[in-house]
Amino acid sequence: MLVFVAAEAREFSGLLRHTDSSSKLDWPVSFARRATLGGKTILLVANGPGPKLAAGAVDAALEHGEVDGAVSIGFCGALDPALAPLDIFVATEVLGAGPALPPAASNRPYRSGKLLSIDRVVSTASEKAELLKTGAGAVEMEAAVLAKRTQDANIPFYVIKVVTDAANESFPLDFNHVRDAEGRFDRGRILLAALRKPRISPALLQLNRRCNDAAEVLGDFLADARF
Repeated sequence: MLVFVAAEAREFSGLLRHTDSSSKLDWPVSFARRATLGGKTILLVANGPGPKLAAGAVDAALEHGEVDGAVSIGFCGALDPALAPLDIFVATEVLGAGPALPPAASNRPYRSGKLLSIDRVVSTASEKAELLKTGAGAVEMEAAVLAKRTQDANIPFYVIKVVTDAANESFPLDFNHVRDAEGRFDRGRILLAALRKPRISPALLQLNRRCNDAAEVLGDFLADARF
């Protein structure tokens, strides 16, 4: 059974449109579903951003199901200026953690390259420019720990992300400041930040719309791919 691991449940919204027989699982994570995709049973698990929470997600899947492959999915930020928002990025390697496999087949276009996985949100264009020196084309927060867990379990590992922000774009706020004690994004803190600085609200709404579009693009790609 293939398990798809994301940071947030919203990153599954596009994929869920393609599934059948989705059922909630009573696991100690933020989100867990069993569903059918293309006639095959899959698992969808999300537990929040960052390596600690992602480890909890993949560990729950490995403990409760017969997992024969894992796919780290979700949003990423572009480091490579050639990447555009809504591009699909398939990692060939997670820096410092090991290689990742490409899908066995896909009729949809995608970009590929090395991925940087760190426990913080990269919020500014200047930081992205600095991180580009690592050789990575994109950055996110969960894939490194998933790579290590799958290596330990000796199961195939894939990383398929969708770009939400270009290399020359900065977020309207530093999302590292709105994470709670566990590391999850606190929507109350985000709302408070918007109330304190109303000028950032249009940019936050635009980012939210782009994330919704990104989830749809990602779901369409995953539904079409073969592993």
